[in-house]
Amino acid sequence: MTVGTSRPAAREGALVGRGAGASAGHAAPGTGVPGIDPDDLPDGLVVAGEDGRVVCFNTAAERLTAVPRAEALGRPLEQALPLEDLKGRRWWALTDPYGGLAIRGGQPERNLLLPGNREVLVAARYVRDEPLGPVRKVVVTLRGTEARRRTERSHAELIATVAHELRSPLTSVKGFTATLLAKWERFTDDQKRLMLETVDADANRVTRLIAELLDISRIDSGRLEVRRQPVDISAAVGRHIQAHTARGQSPDRFFVRVRRPLPDLWADPDKIDQVLGNLLENAVRHGEGTVTIEVAPTGPYDDEKGTAVTVSDEGPGIPEESMGRVFTRFWRGSKRGGTGLGLYIVKGIVEAHGGTITVGRGPAGGAQFRFTLPVGAPSYLT
Repeated sequence: MTVGTSRPAAREGALVGRGAGASAGHAAPGTGVPGIDPDDLPDGLVVAGEDGRVVCFNTAAERLTAVPRAEALGRPLEQALPLEDLKGRRWWALTDPYGGLAIRGGQPERNLLLPGNREVLVAARYVRDEPLGPVRKVVVTLRGTEARRRTERSHAELIATVAHELRSPLTSVKGFTATLLAKWERFTDDQKRLMLETVDADANRVTRLIAELLDISRIDSGRLEVRRQPVDISAAVGRHIQAHTARGQSPDRFFVRVRRPLPDLWADPDKIDQVLGNLLENAVRHGEGTVTIEVAPTGPYDDEKGTAVTVSDEGPGIPEESMGRVFTRFWRGSKRGGTGLGLYIVKGIVEAHGGTITVGRGPAGGAQFRFTLPVGAPSYLT
């Protein structure tokens, strides 16, 4: 964030010396946008002039530091903002923005402490009129640490979940393989087959978990690739139902309704299979009664032309108070099991296609998931 390029100091003080007092029609220093007020900024903003005294202290800075603006304005920066590093050393004495090396342009964001051991994220920029010239002002941004702490907690939970989910199948694989290697001749062919089938199932479980972790990493970093091809989504639904019936589900458990004509759909077939597989698996495992799958063109209330898929069951449904958390990491329904990552990944895949997904209550009272996919375009055109 750059506040103030070269402009007379007196004019600058008139604009920011009031602590976000840019009047309507004036641009806040450095923004170049009329009507932008430092108090409108979501982060704390503190600006010290060439004499080291504070000339701007916005509302967010007041909130984060618990220092009134009137008390901060005009004071030396190190007094208005008495920061220490995590080892208890005074920050401004260490960095010496006005008297330090002339090649420095500022300080990267880091955790620092305010009085009372309150943590804030602080970044600074040293503004000079010319390279290697004296510092004309120091611009400091402040942010709370809550968002970063939530992210760190989420990462810690992910690591703990992965460790727990990996331990069980890997212990099983290790146990069965060690037993077979040590006592191969003592087992019958049927016993050997059962053990190897168990090892194979546990290896598949580990593979799925690793695939989920890779998907989460790509979703969180915005690197989830979508390779668009023509997709017959009604045929894809049929394949998933056949897979469930082959595993013992009754064909009568499923009811499919396709409303034609459907628009052409260009999507990533593997990822759409992943979405359908997760939603149908949840409906079968956690729901009851008939699982209804409807495939139809999007309606007048949808944002774009495309295809809408609705999956609903006749079970108890999802409590109203939980619906806002369904697509978050580690959410699990009333029946435990799984990593709680599937619906988070489903949402990421749908949104990577430019679509939306919602959850609600179906006509029979069970859970109802509806996702839309815009028509899209082939990968070679995107």
